[in-house]
Amino acid sequence: MRLTPVTLRGSQVRLEPLALAHVPALARAGLFPELWRLQPAPIGTEAEMQAYVSAALDEQQRGLSLPFAIVRQSDGEVIGSTRYMDIALPHRRLEIGATWLSPACQRSGANTEAKLLLLTHAFETLQLIRVVFKTELLNAQSRQALARIGAIEEGIFRQHLVAASGRRRDMVYFAILDSEWPAVKARLQARLR
Repeated sequence: MRLTPVTLRGSQVRLEPLALAHVPALARAGLFPELWRLQPAPIGTEAEMQAYVSAALDEQQRGLSLPFAIVRQSDGEVIGSTRYMDIALPHRRLEIGATWLSPACQRSGANTEAKLLLLTHAFETLQLIRVVFKTELLNAQSRQALARIGAIEEGIFRQHLVAASGRRRDMVYFAILDSEWPAVKARLQARLR
């Protein structure tokens, strides 16, 4: 069983299946060094963005992830990307990650609505029982945002990943269970109002 590409629509953003055609717009939205400072590898050119998208599409082909472009509803502008990853359907879980937004769209509600769309689809359509998030220990902004929506911090995996530069990355794991989803959904909806 595999996840199939789907478009998820909200009032501020829609998440549409990632495609190579999104590369130029993603490059316009995402070639900012601060976006990639704590990521596994920096993206600084359109060619690197194309390699990033190609890798995501390869993972999708192998059933490992389902990547999306985040598109602003008001003008159709691509403002970032996110994906389902580490998909383990027999265990009814997956991870939401590789999420980034253009700096101009951060703290605009776009990320909150994207999370609401992804979580609603995961829990209510796919009937999953666990959704995981991980972020680098050093990424205080991401950790605070996950705690704010009601994700539970489960622990730190020390030196869990290694960045392309060789930097060792301590990763903090968060999760939301299906039993917690109604309260998380209400919190996300309240944040969007």
